[in-house]
Amino acid sequence: MERFRSLFGRAAIVGIALAVLASACASSAEDRSEGGKAGANSNSLVGQLLVAAPGMSDPRFSKTVIFLVRHDRNGAMGLVVNRFLGVGSAAELLEGAGIDAESVGGDAKVRVHYGGPVAPDRGFVLHSGDYAEEGTVEVTDRVSMTAAPRILHAIAKGKGPNRGFLAVGYAGWAPKQLESELARKDWVVVPSDGHLVFDTHMATKWRRAMDRHGVEL
Repeated sequence: MERFRSLFGRAAIVGIALAVLASACASSAEDRSEGGKAGANSNSLVGQLLVAAPGMSDPRFSKTVIFLVRHDRNGAMGLVVNRFLGVGSAAELLEGAGIDAESVGGDAKVRVHYGGPVAPDRGFVLHSGDYAEEGTVEVTDRVSMTAAPRILHAIAKGKGPNRGFLAVGYAGWAPKQLESELARKDWVVVPSDGHLVFDTHMATKWRRAMDRHGVEL
């Protein structure tokens, strides 16, 4: 995390844009291939929050809160929702990726988060359910994920989702790996909602999420 914070700035924003836009089509296709809501099944934890237990031994996940966007026989994927990096211009993100943004007609800002340690060259926009396009994956009724350049155009114009952020990288688990970590009590699972996923009070989000599980800290 400190490495990301120290590098954050105009150059980092450009790199993030390249990550998001380069991986957009592949990411969306993979998510849609499972069918349904982000590949959910009867035993799936899709749409729930994974909250790092107080005794989490992996420093990469200490006091993290992760929104699960996929969980099926092939493993799991989630985005950290309480690691804020900074705010960038949606138009600059597009220009940094070599896409002409002059016709966008706006320059709204987008929050950027550290999404997890896996594939830092990929990015995803996690956002409220009021926005949808061809590449959007509806995770729950209130939270969706889009990995496509058009959402940055919409955000720049002020026509994007009411709430959301750009996540750089993600948290991923191989088949049965998450189940093993849950059995080891590395994580607790709590219900999610749009407020906890998208609010900007990062310093208290882990504690508030843990409170939902009734764990005394």
